[in-house]
Amino acid sequence: MSIRQDTRHLYLQVIEQIKRDIDNGIFLEKQKLPSEFQLSKSLGVSRATLREALRILEEEGVVTRRHGVGTFVNPKPLFTSGIEELDSVTGMIAKSGMKPGSQYLSAEIIEATEEDRKRFSPLEVHNIAKVERVRTADEQPVVYCTDKIPEGLLPIDHVREADSLFNVLERYTGKTIGYAVTHIEPIGFHDRISPILNCEPDQALLLLRQMHYSQDDIPMLLSSNYFRADKFSFHVLRKRV
Repeated sequence: MSIRQDTRHLYLQVIEQIKRDIDNGIFLEKQKLPSEFQLSKSLGVSRATLREALRILEEEGVVTRRHGVGTFVNPKPLFTSGIEELDSVTGMIAKSGMKPGSQYLSAEIIEATEEDRKRFSPLEVHNIAKVERVRTADEQPVVYCTDKIPEGLLPIDHVREADSLFNVLERYTGKTIGYAVTHIEPIGFHDRISPILNCEPDQALLLLRQMHYSQDDIPMLLSSNYFRADKFSFHVLRKRV
């Protein structure tokens, strides 16, 4: 059936058709799509309509357009989560049916910076337990994590032994992490982190900076998590008020 028989805007029809072709295996992950000329001809639409559809598909993370090279199908994320749902990286990986793991890069006590002291206020923080880890799913690296915990909340030995810092922090302190304030930042290739996560040069990362608070509003854990954008996706439930 020609998509022109549909009464909706043509670019919306093109978007849905390309998504169907990806779902049906006509276009495979990391595969280059046909040229704009070929694709517009096969779909029976103008190249301007096709470009608008591809622009939106790129915004949605379905495809990546490389200037002078072509348009490629992005791999589907293995993990998806509502950003309003507070869960550990361990929990996210486990819920996907994969085995979570950790590779420790470093764990040390450092002097808190002025910014650290402000972030952890009203706690009086002098030293910080800083942990650098790579989180794995079925032994494949998917997240690079830097975590900071006030020294008084958790001894460094407990930090080194932890798979889920959420769990060990809650067990040791007797406090439950109730919520987090999160800032999300998309970033490009990172000279140090991207190679650790086995990223291609054009693969993006999603940086989530989060301060986790106990139910009685005590700041307990400051984390900077770099997620492979081709493996993770986050969504937000927005309600009308």
